[in-house]
Amino acid sequence: MWRNIEERAKCNGEYIVKTGCTVRTCATVMGTSKSTVHKDITERLASLDPQLYESVKRVLERNLQERHLRGGDATRRKYERKRKKLP
Repeated sequence: MWRNIEERAKCNGEYIVKTGCTVRTCATVMGTSKSTVHKDITERLASLDPQLYESVKRVLERNLQERHLRGGDATRRKYERKRKKLP
């Protein structure tokens, strides 16, 4: 469990910038909820470290633009798996 909210927010932000991951992935790795990570990086980080916040914001915007591609890819893989199971 994190003792310091500010430390957690910075750690989440640094991880997202370093890996380019999504909020969901960051939450899984850090052991917190998606809501907590989102609040940390959109609200708390802006006042704690504006430079890091801008970097995180760019990563999140890129992830948002690519979201429909990831969803389509996941759907394609799902049906490929189904097709392989059929005789």
